[in-house]
Parts: sequence; C-alpha cells; structure tokens
Amino acid sequence: MGTMGLKIKVMPNSPEVDLTKIEETLKEIVESKGGRNREYIIEPVAFGLNAIIAFFEWPEEQALEEVEDEFENVENVNSIQIIDMRKID
Repeated sequence: MGTMGLKIKVMPNSPEVDLTKIEETLKEIVESKGGRNREYIIEPVAFGLNAIIAFFEWPEEQALEEVEDEFENVENVNSIQIIDMRKID
C-alpha cells in the first residue's frame, strides 16, 4: 500500500483561541495514529479569525475517519474540512 498526502483546514471556535495549542494537539494525533507531520500553516479567514491548514502524510491502508474524528473533538475546534488528498507514494 502507499501513502496519501492530506491537507485539512481546521477552523477554531473564535479568533481568541490559542492556535498553537490546537496545532500541537493535531500533530500529536497524526503521529499517534501512524501519520507523518509535514507542515502546518496559519491562514487568515476573516475578521481576525484564522484557520490551521494541516498537511501530513497518512498510510493509505488506514481509515481516514480515525484522524477526522479526533481532529473534530479537539478542544476549541469548530469544524474541519479536507481540502486536498492525493497519493504521494
């Protein structure tokens, strides 16, 4: 089996949320589930609200729902959206 490259947009509950804490939690989730972190970018959305774009490698044979569910349950995360998914290996 191969590896997928995933980009997931993570929206916080409000502009006041500490994105650093969320980012660290996301990285821990990816690593604990067998993925490999690549890059995390803060992207302005509107009115002071920023999103985190999480880019990581994920084993193709492993269910993506595992990481999606955990991302959605991170404290102060309002929503997530897969914005890119492609086979990289």
